[in-house]
Amino acid sequence: MTPLLSVQELNAFYGQSHVLRGVTLHVNPGEVVSLIGRNGAGKTTTLKSVMGVLRSRTGQITFGGQDISRLPSNRVAAQGLAWVPEERAILSTLTVRENLELPPSRPGGWSTERIYDAFPVLRERGHHPGSKLSGGEQQMLAMVRVLRAGPKLLLLDEPSEGLAPVIVQRIGEIIDTLRQSGMAVLLVEQNLKFASRLADRHYVFVDGQIVDEVPREQVEARREDLLRYLSV
Repeated sequence: MTPLLSVQELNAFYGQSHVLRGVTLHVNPGEVVSLIGRNGAGKTTTLKSVMGVLRSRTGQITFGGQDISRLPSNRVAAQGLAWVPEERAILSTLTVRENLELPPSRPGGWSTERIYDAFPVLRERGHHPGSKLSGGEQQMLAMVRVLRAGPKLLLLDEPSEGLAPVIVQRIGEIIDTLRQSGMAVLLVEQNLKFASRLADRHYVFVDGQIVDEVPREQVEARREDLLRYLSV
């Protein structure tokens, strides 16, 4: 299978600090892939580099066979990538419906009504401002509002962080729904239980490098190793 996203020997810096060291990974069409590791290991930086928010120093990023390594983030998004940062970035003074309708719609994108049909709780909360939503509702809104752009790959940064277990389960169901629609997902997670239920493969980050790749079928046998990578 030809990868949808391919990252080859990516090196990135914050000032003089070398934060990504030769990162190489790929995501296939319709696949969920997780990046796991301790805080500061380079997972979020990898998403920022793929999205063009942080310019990599060396290496190559291709998406759909096209080199996007030097494209600004708006042009990366136009290729069919969408990023949901950990801070969610919804507009708190606008209503749920306004948050859904503000992003530009592109061919293949979901209409507001399609989003409401798939996620009825957002219809129920449609006239509430973002600031009045629970943390779980804000996360749900942040994830689905980008669907109007019709992305082929969704970059998710810690979607389960700080949420109650029942909401985490619902977020997982949303990711499953997106996978079933053919969308690929690159997921940053510290919750191994959550990530292992969803992801087809896991890349393990340590100090800005990928030190291991674990397919879904090996997770249970290697759970103790993976938990050591995640421990503080």
